Amino acid sequence: MRAEKHEMTRRLRPEVRAEWWRRFGTFGLVWLATAIVSPAQSFTTLVNFNGTDGEAPYWMSLVQGTDGNLYGTTYSGGSHLNTGTVFKMTPTGNLITLHSFCSQTRCLDGSNLEAGLVLGTDGNFYGTTAAGGANIEYGTVFKITSAGRLAVLHSFARFDGWQPSAALVQGTDGELYGTTYWGGAHGDGTVFKITTGGIFALLHSFTSRDGEKPIGALIEGTDGNFYGTTQYGGANAYGTIFRITPSGVLTTLHSFSLTDGANPYAALVQVTNDNFYGTTAGGGASGNGTIFKINSAGMLTTLHSFDGTDGAFPNAPLILATDGDFYGTTARAGANNAGTVFKITPSGTLTTLHDFDGAIGGTIGGLVQHTNGTLYGTTEIGGTNGKGTVFSLAVGLAPFVKTLPTSGKVGTVVAILGNNLTGSTSVTFNGTPALFTVVSSTEIRATVPKGATTGQVEVKTLRGTLTSNVNFRVT
Repeated sequence: MRAEKHEMTRRLRPEVRAEWWRRFGTFGLVWLATAIVSPAQSFTTLVNFNGTDGEAPYWMSLVQGTDGNLYGTTYSGGSHLNTGTVFKMTPTGNLITLHSFCSQTRCLDGSNLEAGLVLGTDGNFYGTTAAGGANIEYGTVFKITSAGRLAVLHSFARFDGWQPSAALVQGTDGELYGTTYWGGAHGDGTVFKITTGGIFALLHSFTSRDGEKPIGALIEGTDGNFYGTTQYGGANAYGTIFRITPSGVLTTLHSFSLTDGANPYAALVQVTNDNFYGTTAGGGASGNGTIFKINSAGMLTTLHSFDGTDGAFPNAPLILATDGDFYGTTARAGANNAGTVFKITPSGTLTTLHDFDGAIGGTIGGLVQHTNGTLYGTTEIGGTNGKGTVFSLAVGLAPFVKTLPTSGKVGTVVAILGNNLTGSTSVTFNGTPALFTVVSSTEIRATVPKGATTGQVEVKTLRGTLTSNVNFRVT
């Protein structure tokens, strides 16, 4: 398969790539023996991939299933031609490989996963492969159950897209939305949607003027539109932020100019005040990447420019944790020249929480906050076998519940994910009691009650009251 997949800078503009290597090219030679962790935090390496069970979990984020386990992907490794896996892991680190790709003739089931999974409202997981499929090289969209049963929903054919590198998102309409890095009418990437049954529709082909090479996942805004980024293209060729309607009408909200950031890799995250937050892998005051916020009208503010000492190359998305702060990672630099975990307040105050070293990991993917409160993430390299790791970082955040989906009409049945839910005595939607059924210790099914309004979901358990991490939006 394509060797360039493992090159950290394969997708950066030449001048950005040259500057990046000038500053950090020697960092790979300096692997220190210890990592720095504040006494108030607890960092644990949970999994050291060995190749057979996967290798190189790419710039992806884990996702929590209804069973309380974490699910993810690796770019390579596995039992078939070193072409990647889907795995399941308990919160304590017990890993099971659910599927090794290229298990079918000519890799009809796909190969080489760059993106993570999304949990659908049906309890299944959906994802993409960057290669393989019926057309050999162009990639697939697939569905996989928690037991590992995989079905290919779509094989790309270049003109409808090529090399999907971002995770999917499920819209409030139940359909899946995603992007491809290449392909489409102009070869610059696409936006598409697909039903959970495999009916595919191309929504937009990028032209470089309106963006080029979308690599980050889309998110659905509270207005029902989707928001995303392109790594290149736009007015200055350094990437864009865009909005696209479910029918495919695209608007460029911002074109990066290098001084305010360059080459955004990651998805955005929206907060309730209509602001979106995100990262750029390059640009900013020191050329090491930025954190920014932007509103739906396109007004952008740079909150932080990385200077190398606090990290560089933040290619993974931010997450909004239950304390109201954002958490993220950088793939390079920091105290040990191997990347960092950080938190940043909505106003832009950044704190480095952990500095990786080469033995523990590097080239870090995105984070996820489990409903037990702990942060989990992956490294593409490092670990005992040098093939990547899964880690946890406890920073004192309390348990909570999350809903699937995060919005719906009165009468909608909603999954509520959490921990120690057995024996729960009540569920409320912004104070309005709801009918519910306890499915397991990690899942409740509740019906949005009549009279419910937008707000937090609360579950009273035998151990106390758990509150949802985001407001449930009653539509």
